Amino acid sequence: MTTPDRPEPRTGAAILRTALRRNAGAMAWGTLLMGMYQAGETAFPIALGLIVEHTMRERSLGALALSIAALAVIITTVSLSWRFGMRVLQKANTTEAHRWRVRVAACGLQPVARRTDLKSGEVLTIATEDADQTADIIEVVPLLISSLVAVVISAVALGIASVRLGLLVIVGTVAILSILSVLSKRIGDGTREQQARVARAGAKVADLISGLRPLHGFGGNHAAFGSYRRLSAEARNQAVAVAKVNGAYAGAALTLNAILAAAVTLTAGWEALSGDITIGQLVMAVGLAQFIMEPLKLFSEMPKYVVVARASAERMALVLAAPPVQTPGSARPAGDGGLEIDGVRYGALRDLKFHVSAGEFVAVAAYQARAAADLASVLAVNVPPDAYEGVVRVGGHPLADLSIEAVREHLLVNPYDAEIFAGTLRTNIDPADAGRMVPEAVEASMLTDVVALHRDGLDHGVRDRGANLSGGQRQRLSLARALAADPPILVLHDPTTAVDAVTEQLIARNLADLRRDRTTIVITTSPAILDTADRVLILDGGTITAEDTHRNLLTSDETYRRSVAR
Repeated sequence: MTTPDRPEPRTGAAILRTALRRNAGAMAWGTLLMGMYQAGETAFPIALGLIVEHTMRERSLGALALSIAALAVIITTVSLSWRFGMRVLQKANTTEAHRWRVRVAACGLQPVARRTDLKSGEVLTIATEDADQTADIIEVVPLLISSLVAVVISAVALGIASVRLGLLVIVGTVAILSILSVLSKRIGDGTREQQARVARAGAKVADLISGLRPLHGFGGNHAAFGSYRRLSAEARNQAVAVAKVNGAYAGAALTLNAILAAAVTLTAGWEALSGDITIGQLVMAVGLAQFIMEPLKLFSEMPKYVVVARASAERMALVLAAPPVQTPGSARPAGDGGLEIDGVRYGALRDLKFHVSAGEFVAVAAYQARAAADLASVLAVNVPPDAYEGVVRVGGHPLADLSIEAVREHLLVNPYDAEIFAGTLRTNIDPADAGRMVPEAVEASMLTDVVALHRDGLDHGVRDRGANLSGGQRQRLSLARALAADPPILVLHDPTTAVDAVTEQLIARNLADLRRDRTTIVITTSPAILDTADRVLILDGGTITAEDTHRNLLTSDETYRRSVAR
């Protein structure tokens, strides 16, 4: 979570700087070890050249044995430095990726939503793929430095033998990097667009899965699939375009490196023939020309990885730096002081006013579904207080003055489409494992038949989004979770639309019994629930037009009777 002493990075560059600063120690060790690896690799052809030069002069077995021992030391250094260097860097990389995944997830799970245009599927992609690619910077920088070490050592060694060879390596390296920097920019631009398109396609899949049953019901599944197919095709085309640029980049890097290696080899051969360098120096130059292709390849590829990491970091900044939709207050209501809606205007709501006293059970019969949804959104604080006119008071305090924690403790709004999570019946009913009122909630929601149906009872497994449960079972499970929370003020939105009439009657009676002396508001047109409420408020045209008991309204209001009678 965000804390005052640790503000969220607001740009991709700030995220990368944070990652580098946090892993400075591991990167220093990794750079040292990988530098030793590259130095050892570079030393091998240099040693071979010196051995050839020395052996041709000395021609003794002792000199040969000493040379072999020196090569063994170099090989051992290369092996161990690579092993431990990569271990340090990969541990830091995976740890940093984990930190960013948790940080992005924490932002997405905060009680106060953030102002982003991203869907949940896009946030998921940012919390996984982009977090991993951003953390790659931890490996990229040490590998870049170690590759530079190898190129510098090679240039110095060749320069000692021949100034022309040393300058050739330096000038060639600069030319290669200059050419590849142009391609790496195109890769970065394409990668950002590809990541955005893939994220949008992932979000579309999540939406389709959650709405699959209703889509089948009205025959919209083919049109929805066509929409996803278009998004996926766009992502594929962008991925192909990025792959083409990547292929051009890799091909250009390999070709340019090979040209430089060939130029070093040919130049060394010409100077050996001219007598400007010795046979030992020729062996060293040819060996370095072959070896230098690996660090040059790494060195030339690193800018591409830096650009990809920057693009991913910028996408993470979309979540981390997004401002909250509201700035909550710090007040806390004292106990259950009831709920008051005073002149609220939002969406379909028009100067809505009503008051629910502490401990009262009130039903709101909304004639228009849009008005019911808007009322539920306002009470759930999905709409910030500054986005609508009027005031909502909880325990006598305006919502805008309350801390979001206080709102969540005192007021729970259970939507008609509440999510069901992968896990068990028990973890869905009691996610915090508080152990309170679970049996009572199961009984009141009439979930007892589902529990009794399975051998594991409450520990019966539930698939993601409740895929192995019927619509009525998912709805009752969601209701059980809301009841088990036992908030001072509970708002339910159409909690029984997917259950049969007999079960609905039982749930209505159980709900009234379980929530006795606890403030309860149910937005519904269910006759069973309306009949158990202390009073019914009629929400028509965005305002309260009448209120009375259900039975009195049935006899006195023809419109009400036609709207709720089944």
